[in-house]
Amino acid sequence: MSVFSVPDMSCGHCKAAITEALEAVDDTVEISVDMDAREIDVFSEAGDEAILTALKAAGYPAELKS
Repeated sequence: MSVFSVPDMSCGHCKAAITEALEAVDDTVEISVDMDAREIDVFSEAGDEAILTALKAAGYPAELKS
């Protein structure tokens, strides 16, 4: 599992867009979203760099926390 900070995530639309972007990278991805903390927990076989790239391309630049 990797934790990403996504500062621009603020609503349900953001969550849907992020989920769609990550499913395009790995169709078996599991995502847990904490809207208050603006963080996502990602369980994926795709590497962290692929996740970061997908988030940035979707308009949600992120930072790997752990």
